[in-house]
Amino acid sequence: MAAYDLIVIGAGIVGSACAERAAVEGLRVAVVEPGPVGGGATAAAMGHLVAMDDDPAELALSRYSLQLWQRYAGLADAEFSRCGTLWVARTVREYDGIAAKIARLAAAGGQARQIDAEELYRLEPALAPGLRGGMLVADEAVVYPPRVALHLLERARAGGADCRLGRRASALSARGVRLDDGSELTGPVLVATGCALPELLPQLPMRARKGHLVITERYPGRVRHQLLELGYADSAHGDADSSVAFNVQPRPTGQLLIGSSREFGVEGREVSWPMLQRMLERAFEYLPMLRELQALRVWTGFRPTTPDGRPYIGAVADRAHTWVAAGHEGLGVTTALGTAQLLIDQMLGRAPQIDMAPFSPARSLR
Repeated sequence: MAAYDLIVIGAGIVGSACAERAAVEGLRVAVVEPGPVGGGATAAAMGHLVAMDDDPAELALSRYSLQLWQRYAGLADAEFSRCGTLWVARTVREYDGIAAKIARLAAAGGQARQIDAEELYRLEPALAPGLRGGMLVADEAVVYPPRVALHLLERARAGGADCRLGRRASALSARGVRLDDGSELTGPVLVATGCALPELLPQLPMRARKGHLVITERYPGRVRHQLLELGYADSAHGDADSSVAFNVQPRPTGQLLIGSSREFGVEGREVSWPMLQRMLERAFEYLPMLRELQALRVWTGFRPTTPDGRPYIGAVADRAHTWVAAGHEGLGVTTALGTAQLLIDQMLGRAPQIDMAPFSPARSLR
């Protein structure tokens, strides 16, 4: 029976980041992952590093985590690109609301500026005519999440982590966790399994929210910034059964990554052609030239979503020596590094850098 200071279940970007931070702290770490590293929600993430201002708690977590992402700005495998984020205003109401958004970002340590329609089209000439302007957040970036997850896990392994890849955690035990091969690992457990969280911690509710992504052939220079509509937060944080929003990213490869769609109550991974068409039509409304491009691949994934939309980060109150980091919905990549640091700080008895009460798992115990 192997004993550890921390057993991380799940090697998506959040679990891998937690394992890496624990190993850096000198803890004896094990990682249990049944599938490919970063093969779940991480593989279906757009990879944006972006701060959304509609929830003060998540804004604080995002801003804290974005500072930590500076460590990987030079990592070639991460496909880190500081392309900046351009939030596009379609209506006068959206444009008039930008000043308040800038103020909220500034209060959290971020920088953004309002741009008029003339500058909007100078920055992105291919946008549809008639848009009002936008908000530019110049220092935000995109990454390729599966490679980041793999890099973080390799760093954890270099720090001594025991990676049990191809093994599934079948149940939590009084002393740790039992694996599907009958073995048992002992020590504190961190469950970072995303949508699968209820399999081990059924007291913490979680819903899977399906999304579609499209990536094109290489078209360098067509889009310079990550583009999102200012109504994106309504889709991301709303509770509608289905929704779409305009979100297009230029990748360092010259490809364009197109999102985003959200669906509750859908279990199959197959592509829904009506939903895909709805998502693409939304993108065409903002960026008509996309109609001319060749798509290379379409795929789907599931975002782990808690009842109030905020992730669970911290100790599980009704189970000793058990921790959780899951439920980040569409901000798992942005907040992975911050989540890891804040969680390890709590485990080691250090004061976290932000208020963790909004993310306490105790708020949602059944």
